[in-house]
Amino acid sequence: MKTFTMDLAGRTLRVDIGRVAAQANGAAFIQYGETTVLSTATASDKPRDGIDFFPLSVEFEEKTYAVGKIPGGFNKREGKASENSVLTSRVIDRPMRPLFPKDYRNDVTLNNMVMAVDPQCRPELVAMLGAAIATCISDIPFDGPCAMTQMGMIDGEFIVNPSQEQWDKGDLKLTVASTREKVIMIEAGANIIPEDKMIEAIYKCHDVNQTVIAFIDEMVKECGKPKHEYTSCAIPEELFAKMKEIVTPEEMEGAVFTDEKQVREENIRQITERLEEAFADNEEWLAVLGEAIYQYEKKTVRKMILKDHKRPDGREITQIRPLAAEVDIIPRVHGSSMFTRGQTQICDVVTLAPLSEAQKIDGLDAFVTEKRYMHHYNFPAYSVGETKPSRGPGRREIGHGALAERALLPVLPTPEEFPYAIRAVSETFESNGSTSMASTCASCMSLMAAGVPIKAMVAGISCGLVTGDTDDDFVLLTDIQGLEDFFGDMDFKVTGTKEGITAIQMDIKIHGLTRPIVEGAIARCREARFFIMDNCMSKAIAEPRKEVGEYAPKIIQLTIDPEKIGDVVGQRGKTINEIIARCDVKIDITDDGNVSICGTDAAKMDEAKRMIEIITTDFEQGQILTGKVVSIKEFGAFIEFAPGKEGMVHISKIAKERIDRVEDVLTLGDTVKVVCLGKDKMGRISFSIKDVQ
Repeated sequence: MKTFTMDLAGRTLRVDIGRVAAQANGAAFIQYGETTVLSTATASDKPRDGIDFFPLSVEFEEKTYAVGKIPGGFNKREGKASENSVLTSRVIDRPMRPLFPKDYRNDVTLNNMVMAVDPQCRPELVAMLGAAIATCISDIPFDGPCAMTQMGMIDGEFIVNPSQEQWDKGDLKLTVASTREKVIMIEAGANIIPEDKMIEAIYKCHDVNQTVIAFIDEMVKECGKPKHEYTSCAIPEELFAKMKEIVTPEEMEGAVFTDEKQVREENIRQITERLEEAFADNEEWLAVLGEAIYQYEKKTVRKMILKDHKRPDGREITQIRPLAAEVDIIPRVHGSSMFTRGQTQICDVVTLAPLSEAQKIDGLDAFVTEKRYMHHYNFPAYSVGETKPSRGPGRREIGHGALAERALLPVLPTPEEFPYAIRAVSETFESNGSTSMASTCASCMSLMAAGVPIKAMVAGISCGLVTGDTDDDFVLLTDIQGLEDFFGDMDFKVTGTKEGITAIQMDIKIHGLTRPIVEGAIARCREARFFIMDNCMSKAIAEPRKEVGEYAPKIIQLTIDPEKIGDVVGQRGKTINEIIARCDVKIDITDDGNVSICGTDAAKMDEAKRMIEIITTDFEQGQILTGKVVSIKEFGAFIEFAPGKEGMVHISKIAKERIDRVEDVLTLGDTVKVVCLGKDKMGRISFSIKDVQ
């Protein structure tokens, strides 16, 4: 066992190598502060048969014992991965995947198990560092090291590797991964931060990453294993040469350069049939022909973009595909919109509900217990012309939904300004590149259509990249379509308002980006999102509607004395449940006395409000009330003004003339008006029917 330590942002990072999990290819037992994570890297001995991709699996396991909890439910054990777990796994996967050999087909699993959580040191960051360390010291081929840093910001000041509370409450949530020379991954959520400030934060993270890489180098030098040999799955050069004899580069260029995805796919299908016939007697080549055609197509597209600035659909390098936007395309829902960009089309539907329907979160973050705004993204097979059954959202769908959610959070009104839980669902009708950015645009419009008073319009766009042999040889592509995403080197997504950035997600397939590429991509995305807002979104809906729609629930708010909450709720909830049943409303009460009454019938909502006000108001002399006769006695009648709130009218105060029996004037269920007479000699509140003016 060997222990390595370094000071990282004022806290001690400790890594034990050789202490646990000795049978894994690589294992690191890490403590940052008191947050403890076990990270392991394992690889299969042989490549997986019949695949044309690198089978990397990244896991982030949240153990509830790490925060001193027993899991809920009947099983009392951890189950399905949480959304945070899925998103963290994706953030670890994205920078590390490009650093494995492109012809490597062995299964690799990076497992990160959170065993203790110190709120001062976020476990997600520790797992990111652990995965990189475990892989670097293992015998798995890996072109590392890489390191990751998180940056927060409070009152305009940057905070390196912030605590959980600083991360949750700050204006910036930025994660940056780097190699020795370049930035390789960016993930950000921001409270409308200007582009230059974001670039400054990115490269502050990059500088910190260099100190961590030097630390990893020290561990690799002392404990690193020699990288193992593996069976290369590279396509034989002889096959490429034969393919070019049958299908010339000019013919391949003609096949792929079209703005119609279906036409291009048909062209490639015909080329594939010709090559299959030509190589019918060569089983070895037939086995890898699909991958060979993919690479041939990729080289053709990259060459034309890089050398001739010619895009597959004929657009200019900075040109955005045709745009269209409309709202209210779905009747009766609370808000809806559709956003179309080329062959990418998203329909977004917003639903409003009382705050009590916010999503409850039971995770390792003590500061996040519920989520009021939920954005869900769906990607059905028909959107790309395929046929397969729906199995629920996968990691990609969860990631896209979270990105669009993060993009809009900074412009949402506070619960005090708009006391609703909000759910936006993005349905992908058609997909050909960057549906997550289309989801951001569509969601923004449907929120405005639903009457949600957002602070500013938000749009998103993706910038692509094709690189050459040197760092200076590159082309940035505005609004990449699917083909440019598949064959390009980068998918750089940026969302924001006119004032600044709200979210970034950067995926790349190469070993990092230079600063000119990062700055150029951010600037290009700024220009594009301004164009989308001004020329498309604003024409469909320029600002939020002043009121929620006809079918959306309405909410009345009032404040009561917190000491009166028990009176409104009643014993075992009897009083509040009676109000809900009578008035057909939903009622939420916070501990500080804020009451929200939610319903669709204004008269019934007003009645519920009246009942609550009566229950929480002490009766005063001269106050006139309306109630129902609920009990008749020889000496008088009891009148109910609201559930749990009754008063008594003495028989002498029922009618102006003398009566012998209460039943001669009143019947159970009668609605009557009474006036409060104040307290009697025994201190009881008395009421009168006959003295009502």
